[in-house]
Parts: sequence; C-alpha cells; structure tokens
Amino acid sequence: MVTWTYILSAPFKPSTRFEVINWEYFTEDHVYSCPEGAPKCELRGADRADVTAVLEMAVERLNARYRPQLRFRKRRLLNGYRRFDPTRGMEYVLDLALEAHTQKGHSQVLGRRVNLLRPLGSVEIIPMPYVTEATRVQVILPVTAREQDFAGGFLDSYVSNMLDTRDNVLLTILLVYDPFDAQRVSQTDVFAGLKAAVGEVEKRYGDVKIPWISVKTEVPSQVKLMDIISKKHPVDTLFFLAGAWTEVNGDFLNRCRMNAISSWQVFFPVHFQEFSPAVVSRELPRSSASSAFDPLRDGRFDRRAFDEACFYNADYMAARTKMAADILDNEDLLESTDVYDVFVRYSGLHVFRGVEPALVQKYVRRTCNPRFSEDVYHRCVLSNLEGLASRAHLSMALFEQEQANST
Repeated sequence: MVTWTYILSAPFKPSTRFEVINWEYFTEDHVYSCPEGAPKCELRGADRADVTAVLEMAVERLNARYRPQLRFRKRRLLNGYRRFDPTRGMEYVLDLALEAHTQKGHSQVLGRRVNLLRPLGSVEIIPMPYVTEATRVQVILPVTAREQDFAGGFLDSYVSNMLDTRDNVLLTILLVYDPFDAQRVSQTDVFAGLKAAVGEVEKRYGDVKIPWISVKTEVPSQVKLMDIISKKHPVDTLFFLAGAWTEVNGDFLNRCRMNAISSWQVFFPVHFQEFSPAVVSRELPRSSASSAFDPLRDGRFDRRAFDEACFYNADYMAARTKMAADILDNEDLLESTDVYDVFVRYSGLHVFRGVEPALVQKYVRRTCNPRFSEDVYHRCVLSNLEGLASRAHLSMALFEQEQANST
C-alpha cells in the first residue's frame, strides 16, 4: 500500500481584518460559539467525539515524549481553543491539568499547553460516473408578472451567450399568471411584452423556437411548476432551473453538465449576487480602491438562495414519486416546498452545493411569499437583508444620513 507524505501548507494569512479566522473557545462539555448566537451550548455528537479524540491524542503524545521520567494518567481540560485554517486543517490549543507519576512512585499535578493540528491530508479517490460537456441543457425560466422586466435582460444574455455561440441548449419559459391576470388575459395580457420579445428572437433566428407555457396559480411553488415541465420532457433531459435575474453563459452550463450526474448527483450552484447600485454607487473614502461599481467586487455569494438547480428529469421524477407517497398530495405542503427540499429529503442522491462565479445575478429585492414554508420564507428575508450592500457601503450610507440630519 502506497501512502502519501503529509506536506503542511503555510498558515493562512488574512489580507483584511474581515478575513481573520476567529478562535472558538470550548471545554469538555460546552462550546462558546453557537449557531443561533447563544453564549453557550452543549458539546455533543461529532463535536464531542472530536474533542475527546484530540485530548486522548494530546496525552498520548506527552507520554511518548516524557516517558520514562513521567507518565500522565488523569487529565482535565482547563481551556480549549480551535479554529479551522482552510489551507492546513483544524488547529487546537489545549491547556491541560495532568496527573503525572514519576519513576519513584510520586504523583503531582502539572499544567501543560499543547498545540495540535488535524491536517487536511487524507486524500480519497471516489469513483464517479462518466459525464460529458456535449449534453444538451434544457433551461427552464419561470416568470411572474413582477419579474417580466428582468426576464427581458435574461433573454438578451441568452441570445448573446447561447444562440450566437450555437451552444447545445434550449429554453422554455413558464409564464406564471395569478388568477386575476388570467381572467383578463383576453383583454390585457401582462406578458404581452415578453411574448413579443420572444417572437423577435425567433424571427431573427429562423431555426430557433422558444416555447412558453402558461400557468395559473396564486403560489408559484417550484415543485408545482416542475411537475408541469417534467411531464413534457423525456426522462434523460438535463434541466437547469433558472431565475429571471440570472445571466446564463457557457462556462456555467459546462459546469452544470459536469456536476449534475444522472442517478448520482444534483447541483445547486451558489450564484454571485450584485449589491444594490443605489447604495454601492455612493462615493467611498479615498482609501478605497474605487467608487465605481464593479459587479465582481460589489456583491457576495448568496448562500441563502436555492432557486437555481441542475438535475436530470429521471432523478426529479423518482424523488417526486417518493414525496407523493409520503405527503398524499397535500396541496399546502406542495406550495411550501422547493426543489432543493425534494432532493434532500427524498432522492438519496448527492446534493452538491458550490459557489459559482460564472453565475451572476443583478440586484433585486425579492418578494417573500409568506405562504411558503417558514424555512423558505426566512431564507428569502435574510437574502434580501444581506444582499443590500457591504459593511463599508452601509456605513457610508448611515454616515451620510446622520450628516444630513444634523444639518
């Protein structure tokens, strides 16, 4: 058996104060950095097993170093600190009170500080099914009346990045009417402008067809919309479920093809969300690099959003069948569940989440529907709050407001 030698990288060096890695304080029973902001929570599960293993390793290494002069038995953790260095692994600093036994039979309590590192050095090769970048991608774009203006921008990027380059991709648009607009469609069609834009594209590219499907619903649940689309496509179709604010390009679609693996894995990319131009366009202090709006800098990866997804139709149909047997067609549950939840709970497949710099979205304040599940609604609200601007831009906005109020 051939083993790889551990080669430890240099410690991570932060370039700004916002990149400084914080140390987490813990004892044998509690940790003082909790997910919900509580000052102290119980150490349990994998965290407790990790701390126990680290303490045992520390005593083992101390015994190996000081034997036969000293032999440590009972130990007590006085203080524990840990932090995760992305270039090296998990670092620990432990203050231990140890009962040491000498060769003459005497015992005494000694204090020792030890530093340990659990390195990121265990490399494992996982066999994966074969995939190719030649697979056709079926883009699904749900559009509500409020999103119609953004859908025009989506269509422009689709034409320039997909049709002009002759990429192997198709587009289907879901026009989501609410009941009131659906009743008035013969007099006033709220999607008349989008339909006209689609017609212009089809006229310009004679061999291109962009079908649209009209759907009437008060709650445009992803699951209800995908149920309609899924029945109209073959089981081997690779779907990309997009948003009206997304800018689609070939680089992302290639990663969509590579990361969505039939009967194995689904891909939920974390898109890059631009900050609000109304806030970030304010003049920053001269120490800032530039006050000009730069979408690659003035934004953040929106880990709260699960709107975009790449998956095969057969995988969705299998998960959806299991879900139907579980909920017995509960309409309220269908309206409050998104596609991500369907795959996590019912598919049994790998659900891959990863940041995707090629998937950029324009800033928009989304409408959070309270009829969705509490988790989905909460994610939407947090996405709006965190996506407004950076700390520097918000600080400048507050400073300018206070200056204006004082004068």
